[in-house]
Amino acid sequence: MSSSCSGLSRVLVAVATALVSASSSCPQAWGPPGVQYGQPGRSMTLCCPGVTAGAPVSWFRDGETRLLQGPDSGLGHELVLALADSTDEGTYICRTLDGALGGMVTLQLGYPPARPIVSCRAADYENFSCTWSPSQVSGLPTRYLTSYRKKTVPGADGQRVSPSTGPWPCPQDPPGATRCVVHGAEFWSQYRINVTEVNPLGASTRLLDVSLQSILRPDPPQGLQVESVPGYPRRLRASWMYPASWPRQPHFLLKFRLQYRPVQHPAWSMVEPAGLEEVITDAVAGLPHAVRVSARDFLDAGTWSAWSPEAWGTPSTGPLPKEIPAGGKLYTQPEENPQADSPAPPRPSLLPDPRPLDHRDPLEQMAILASLGIFSFLGLVAGALALGLWLRLKPDGKEGSQKPGFLAPMIPVDKLPGAPSL
Repeated sequence: MSSSCSGLSRVLVAVATALVSASSSCPQAWGPPGVQYGQPGRSMTLCCPGVTAGAPVSWFRDGETRLLQGPDSGLGHELVLALADSTDEGTYICRTLDGALGGMVTLQLGYPPARPIVSCRAADYENFSCTWSPSQVSGLPTRYLTSYRKKTVPGADGQRVSPSTGPWPCPQDPPGATRCVVHGAEFWSQYRINVTEVNPLGASTRLLDVSLQSILRPDPPQGLQVESVPGYPRRLRASWMYPASWPRQPHFLLKFRLQYRPVQHPAWSMVEPAGLEEVITDAVAGLPHAVRVSARDFLDAGTWSAWSPEAWGTPSTGPLPKEIPAGGKLYTQPEENPQADSPAPPRPSLLPDPRPLDHRDPLEQMAILASLGIFSFLGLVAGALALGLWLRLKPDGKEGSQKPGFLAPMIPVDKLPGAPSL
């Protein structure tokens, strides 16, 4: 009797539930058949799927003989759980008055959906994609409904607006993925993205307004190569190609930035090339260099792409050839009569070098020294002129009352011959 009371203590007999119509049927399952869903802390009503609505049944937990609810409860084919929690999850069995199996129901608890986190990116000026993730884990089967439409834009006179177009479905690629792609978008238009998260307990929608100009981020450049320049121990030639996802059109071009560093130094140097190649003129002789490149729309729409994978090259150490090939020569480490039993040459250290890195060329240093000498000479001349002028204008201390002007004679007037005596 005590075990029966203990089982019945988890059962809530609600007046509203007791007055349910006898013709009511079990709710349609959302997801796998035979599964019902609920939220922790809320009341849950389970129904026996294999009997007529209102028929009295007995309820048991799967694998247990303890009776949860008898046929005389007055609830018919339903079982009501008050303030369900994680201990109530599992499979329940209902049996008819003759002991036959009426059906089995599995209870799974979770939470209603929250608005998903959505972000969009355009790898070119014709298509863009949006990705999303749940802002809260529901613990329940979830699917997403995605669509988009073109936003209304002001008319030519600033007052009229053109009618909005759409909505159209944003196809998920592949189906069920957390990503959808919009093809054939207009570069100067704005779009509203609708991503709705749906689970058995409800739905929640996130709306995001985007324009291709603001979300444009090209893929990294491809085919980066680093070559030595024969005869020039401080030069490297880097070349690359447009990303394959960027359509080559004369009115939509990319600009690039290039970073490079010697293997022993963590700091990057950066230049902005004018085309698809760049000659580095201040490389450190004898050291391998890492080079990487990124791209952006040439009118600064959107943001810079991610960096390309690094490519490596070492400046040439040989003499200047009589004829330098137009394309240079791809650097390869020379091999001097390798022996089968000789150990492999040591690889360059990847640890940072505490010594300062000096990229300046000897000609550049000579030019700096010459400039400093010229400026020093000009400074000395200017100082001498200023000192002479100051001495010229300095007043005589014995005749403090007289203040001759700049053009006053150096000899007093009364000392001149023929001057009248006062």
